[in-house]
Parts: sequence; structure tokens; C-alpha cells
Amino acid sequence: MGATAGFMAGLLGIGGGMIMVPFMTMILESKGVDAEHVVKMAVATSLATICFTSLSSVRAHHKHGAVLWPVARLLAPGILLGSLIGAQIAAALPTRILSLLFALFIAYSATQMFIDRKPKASRTLPGKPGMFGVGSVVGLLSSIVGAGGAFVSVPFMTWCNIKIHQAVATSASLGFPIALAGTLGYVWAGRDLSDMPAGAFGYLYLPGLLVIATISMMTAPLGARTAHRMDIRPLKRAFAVVLYILAAYFLLR
Repeated sequence: MGATAGFMAGLLGIGGGMIMVPFMTMILESKGVDAEHVVKMAVATSLATICFTSLSSVRAHHKHGAVLWPVARLLAPGILLGSLIGAQIAAALPTRILSLLFALFIAYSATQMFIDRKPKASRTLPGKPGMFGVGSVVGLLSSIVGAGGAFVSVPFMTWCNIKIHQAVATSASLGFPIALAGTLGYVWAGRDLSDMPAGAFGYLYLPGLLVIATISMMTAPLGARTAHRMDIRPLKRAFAVVLYILAAYFLLR
């Protein structure tokens, strides 16, 4: 799971949450984690691993000169605030509702990948207030579903006349502030829980984080290098089919 999530983070600019959250849910359920906490713990652990995969991925993108750091700096403040708030909202939601939201998120992302729809580049980037607002929305949604934000930030940047490879690379750089603020939010939200498994820190499952982060950091640069050498559209469609299956799992559970 860690190897696949890391590779996909570098290749497609995603945070890996679409892969990690469903499988982390299955693993934690098998370990006897309470049903009310299992999805929230999976989301929190997924976010925490993005802290590591994003750093590894963005380093590879930076070597290709594809990361637009001025754009990332404008989005980062709103992302930090939105991610902190999103974690508190997710922690307060019933597990059934959070599972439904995640299933819808996966299905939406799969559809976007399958049809490979890109918004027409019809405008330029907004000013600082607008960028703060966009960053807040990206952080809020990403923190709730445990994703790196590419499902919102890449279409937004493409719409604003940023080339797709630069949009993917810049989105990878935004994964770290999203993941860091979101993880801290989940740790804080679960600070008083007593019925958690050994190794839990709030909603964060540290043993899972250690294994997944270690392996995913090794494969994220490989994914980023591959993205600059091949047409990833056929792979996106195949990955979209897997995502539809995972969305169905979350709906059925």
C-alpha cells in the first residue's frame, strides 16, 4: 500500500489518500478498532503519510523546474487554516456520513480521471484574497477526505492558464501544508479518546504511519520521474476503474 501510494503521488500528483483510506479502513477494522473511529483514524493516518510523500515527490518535481513556488506561497496560508478546520469537522461527523462523503469524493475523482476533462484556460490567477479563499477550500476538503488536494488545486491552476505539468508539480508542493495542518487537527480532535488501539496518538495510528511513510518516500520520486517521461492518460483510466470499486466498497459498508 505504501509503495503504490507513493508512486501514484509522484505520478499523478495525488496525495495517496484515495488508495490509503479504503485499505487502512480494512486493516484497522481487522485489528478491532471501534467502528465509530475507524474511518477517521484511516483519514488521519493517510494525511500524516502525505507529509512524507509530498516532500519526496516535490523534490523530484523541483529538479525539473516545474514547481511554481510563488503560486504555492499564495495558496499556503488558506490551506493551513482550511486543513485545521476540516479535521475538526470530520472528527465531529458520524462515521456513516464521513464514509459517504469519502465514497462520493472517490467517485468524483475517478470520473475526472476517466474522462480526463481539463477546464479551459480562460483566466489568470486571482489576487491574494482570492488565492487565500481557494487555498482554504482546498485545505478544508482535503483534510476531510484525507487527500493531498490535487483534485481541486490541479483543475483550478489549469483553469488559470498554468500548464498541466506545472499544476501537478505545484499541487505536490501543497500536499505538505495540507497534511501537516490536517494531521495536527486530527491529533487534537482525538486527544481525549480512551478506547483507541495501542500506537494511536489521537486519531493518528503511528505504526501504520511508520511503515507506509518509509516505503512511500522511496517510490514517490520514481513516480514523479515517470510522469515527465510518459503519457499518463491511459494509466489514469485504469486507475479510475480501481477507484470506482473502492467507492462502491465504501457505499456498501
